Amino acid sequence: MANHFAVPAHVVVGTGALAESGKFMKTYGGKALIVTGKHVVKSEMMTELKRVLDDCGIAYVVFDGITGEPTDTMIEEGVAIYRKEGCTFCIGIGGGSPLDSAKAIAAMTVNEGSIADYNGKIMTKVIPPVVAIPTTAGTGSEATMFTIITDTKKNIKMLLKGEVLLPVLAVVDPSFTVSSPKNVTVATGLDALTHAVEAYTSKKAFSMTDTLAVSAVKRIFKYLPTACADGTDLKAREEMALAALEAGICINNSSVTIVHGMSRPIGALFHVPHGISNAMLLTVCLGFALDGTYERFGDLARAIGAAGENDSDAEAAKKFIEELSNLCHTCGVPTLAEYGIDKDAFFANIDKMSQDAVDSGSPGNTRKTVTVGDVKTLYEKLW
Repeated sequence: MANHFAVPAHVVVGTGALAESGKFMKTYGGKALIVTGKHVVKSEMMTELKRVLDDCGIAYVVFDGITGEPTDTMIEEGVAIYRKEGCTFCIGIGGGSPLDSAKAIAAMTVNEGSIADYNGKIMTKVIPPVVAIPTTAGTGSEATMFTIITDTKKNIKMLLKGEVLLPVLAVVDPSFTVSSPKNVTVATGLDALTHAVEAYTSKKAFSMTDTLAVSAVKRIFKYLPTACADGTDLKAREEMALAALEAGICINNSSVTIVHGMSRPIGALFHVPHGISNAMLLTVCLGFALDGTYERFGDLARAIGAAGENDSDAEAAKKFIEELSNLCHTCGVPTLAEYGIDKDAFFANIDKMSQDAVDSGSPGNTRKTVTVGDVKTLYEKLW
C-alpha cells in the first residue's frame, strides 16, 4: 500500500528561527492577521514578531481574542477582522489554540456557510497562507492539516481537516517555550507523547512516521521531567520542541487513535485542557489497546530502556504502560476527581461522550476493534 507524507512547505527550527522566516513571509502578501491570546500579545515574542514584520515591510493587525480553547464564535470574530482589514495571510502565535484558530480563520475567509458545516468533512478550497509559531512544546499544530474548534451550539469539539489547512511555514524556536508555566509544560508535553504513541500504534502507521514517532517518545521520556522541574533548561526545551514537531508530523500522516477520540468529549463538556484530558486517559486507554499490538508497544518499551531483548512483546508492552503511568505521576497529572469534575455529571454524560468519541473516527485507527460499549467501560474505569 502506498503512503502519502505531508509536511509544511517550510520548517525553520532553532534559536533565531523567527528572524530567518521573514524572507518567506514576504511572499505571502502585504498584510498579516496575527492570531493570538491575551498572554502572548504582551510578550517579548510578540514584540519580536512585530519587529520582523516591520523589517520586511509587512503590515499587520492583531486579533487577541483566543481565550482558552477556540470556539466557533471566536473564529467568526477573527474572520470579520481579516476581511475588514484586507489581510492576505494569517499568523498564529501561541499554544495550540491560536495555531488552530489561525487555520480555521484562514479557511473560513474563503468557504461559505458556518464553520459547523465542515465538521468531519475534508476541506478542499485553497486558503490564504498560514504561518504557525508555537510557544509551547506539544500540540504539533504547526505541522498538521487538522484544527479542533468547539461548536458552542452542540457542545462538541469539531474536527476540521484537509491538506489545505497545513501551514505553509512552521517557525519553531525553543526559546519561545521557556516562559511556559509547569502546568502548560506538562499538558503540552504529554499531548505530544500521546501523539507519538498513538501514531506509532495506529493502523495507519508506516516507515517514515515510525522513525519520527520513536524519536519523539525517546525525547519526551528523557526530557519532559527536566523541562517540568526547571523550565529554564534550554536543552530540555529544545528537545521537547523537536519532539512536539516530530509528533505533530506523525499524527498528520498516520493519525491518532482511542485516546484522542475519548479526550475530545471530556474537553468539550467539562472544559479540561486537551493535553490534560489526554494524560488522564493515557494508561487506561492504551492499556485497553495493548493486546491489539503487543509488538509495537513492546518496541516503544525497548526504545526507552524499560524492557530488554529477553522480554516477550507482551511483557515489554506492559512495562511501557508502567513507565507511562510513572511519567504521568512524576508530572502530577490529576484524576478527573482531583481536577474538580463532578462524578454524577460525568456519568450522566457517558452515553453522549461514548457516541461522540466513536463518531470522531479516531478510535477506529486503533489496532483493535473499539465499540461504543468499550468506550463506556473505559470512561467508567477513569473513576
